[in-house]
Amino acid sequence: LSTLVTRFHHTSTSHLCSCSKTISDEKYQDPFQLGRKDLKNLYEDIKKELLVSAAELKEMCDYYFDGKGKAFRPMVVVLMARACNIHHNNSKEVQASQRSVAIIAEMIHTASLVHDDVIDDANSRRGKRTLNQIWGERKAVLAGDFILSAASVALARIGNTTIISVLTQVIEDLVRGEFLQLGSKENENERFAHYLEKTFKKTASLIANSCKAVSILGCPDPKVHEIAYQYGKNVGIAFQLIDDVLDFTSCADRLGKPTAADLKLGLATGPVLFACRQFPEMNAMIMRRFSKPGDVERARKYVLQSDGVQQTTYLAQRYCHAATREIRKLRPSPEREALVHLTEMVLMRDK
Repeated sequence: LSTLVTRFHHTSTSHLCSCSKTISDEKYQDPFQLGRKDLKNLYEDIKKELLVSAAELKEMCDYYFDGKGKAFRPMVVVLMARACNIHHNNSKEVQASQRSVAIIAEMIHTASLVHDDVIDDANSRRGKRTLNQIWGERKAVLAGDFILSAASVALARIGNTTIISVLTQVIEDLVRGEFLQLGSKENENERFAHYLEKTFKKTASLIANSCKAVSILGCPDPKVHEIAYQYGKNVGIAFQLIDDVLDFTSCADRLGKPTAADLKLGLATGPVLFACRQFPEMNAMIMRRFSKPGDVERARKYVLQSDGVQQTTYLAQRYCHAATREIRKLRPSPEREALVHLTEMVLMRDK
């Protein structure tokens, strides 16, 4: 990482989004437009998976599946399914089992948000109050469990043992990632590796393994499975790095959740770890997880005075470039170009 820091250290900010220029030599594809047809009725279909007799549990499950989410993960999954199908045999259709993977991915993701909010004692998410705020922690834990169990039933229905093992890996990674987040490293170099491993397990594993699952369903070539996995992994890590940047640069209204939330939770994310190299006095604050009065505000000032935000953005850019390199190995298709464009959107997002 230190070589990465020095390499980018003197690059001007004007290059920050150099890879976000519109694709001129290829037909521009809006991923959300292209994926929309496959995601029609996504939330209605999820609610069908969550058929439950208990009125309160139903209300809790419906609360997050209100159709107002970005559906970023299902979008990536259906675009990857189409790109792999076209690559394999020029098939223009998404298989029912591939669309099921997109639904399952969104369900696993939402269940993890419900549980994360309980662990973090969060009070807002996606611009509204969290389940734990409204119904209490115990019921929120059970709702998360229920969504996860419904996702497992849908996964079993696909009836493919390889797909089951690929997607259950995601659930294991989510738990391990949460445990990593609860621990911390004293050694500075270990700290960054710990952070990236946590980021992979908590965010990128779901995208990587969902992409791999649809590629397995659409194409027998293991090389394609690896391309799909690597694309998802790199985009997923970049997505989270930008999320960690937005925690410092975006306003709460825009994000739909409080800012500096990670610092308040005692978490040192990318911008903090980079800033620590310029301001070593942050080390002690990181070790005590910003627990002293005034720590959070001081750490925030240090981060904004440093180039931590810029360096984390550069790192996200490198992961996006790696994702693009991978996906370009597939046969050209509108979906492939949309997946390239999606990497640019990840870097440009502001909420």
